[in-house]
Amino acid sequence: MSGQYETNGAERPLPMAVKASLGAAILLALGALIWCFGLSNHLSVAEKQLAAAEQRNSELAQKQDALSARLRATTETLGNSVGMTQKQIDLKTASLLAAQQAAVRAQTAQTAKLEEQQAAASKQIGAVASDVSNVKTDVGGAKASIAETQNDLNTTKAQLQRTMGDAGVMSGLIARTHDDLELLKHKGDRAYFEFTLRKGDKPTLLSSIKLQAKKVDDKHSRYTMIVSADDRNIEKKDRSLDEPVQFYSGKDPALYEIVVNNISKNTISGYLSTPKGSAQ
Repeated sequence: MSGQYETNGAERPLPMAVKASLGAAILLALGALIWCFGLSNHLSVAEKQLAAAEQRNSELAQKQDALSARLRATTETLGNSVGMTQKQIDLKTASLLAAQQAAVRAQTAQTAKLEEQQAAASKQIGAVASDVSNVKTDVGGAKASIAETQNDLNTTKAQLQRTMGDAGVMSGLIARTHDDLELLKHKGDRAYFEFTLRKGDKPTLLSSIKLQAKKVDDKHSRYTMIVSADDRNIEKKDRSLDEPVQFYSGKDPALYEIVVNNISKNTISGYLSTPKGSAQ
């Protein structure tokens, strides 16, 4: 009995499973202690950071309050300044509006004056245009008259002819009418003196020549004339209408011509043609 007791009372070794569990528990406890220590350190750092953040927030709040105060002061100052500037702007605007209105009134008055002047100028231009139109009409009429006169002169010139005189000398152009004679006068080659002689009248002095009608035969358009030149009388007998009656006169004898271009009862009319510069 005693031997069995001793056998039961001896220490028996722990099983391996228990040992393993015990080791794991110890390791777990150590890990938990290490984690708790690390967590404590993290919490301490976080607390410090939080305290620092709160400190910064406090400083920022103070700075914000100071900035707000400065902003309020600046805003008030700016408001006062803007208020003064607005007054100045209002005054300047009113001044500009007044000046603009005055300029508009002046421009309106100037425009009205210009319109009045333009109306007067237009009226004058209309009058001038009317005068110019009348002048153009007159010029047109004058041109037509000149053209007609030129045609008449051309016709008259075509009618003028040369013929042999009673002295056997080719005469100048013969003027059969007063208009023909005016054309010859304008040519300026010789001097011309018109005359009208009645049978029985005293001699008529033309230049240095005296003429007297002795006989007039209006039925046959013939006449007889006495020509007095250089203290001698020359009878031009039985001469016909438009016939050049020629004779010489002067210190240096020059040709003179008489043309009778109209014969009526007891009256003859015509002209004396003399050299230029002869005694008159």
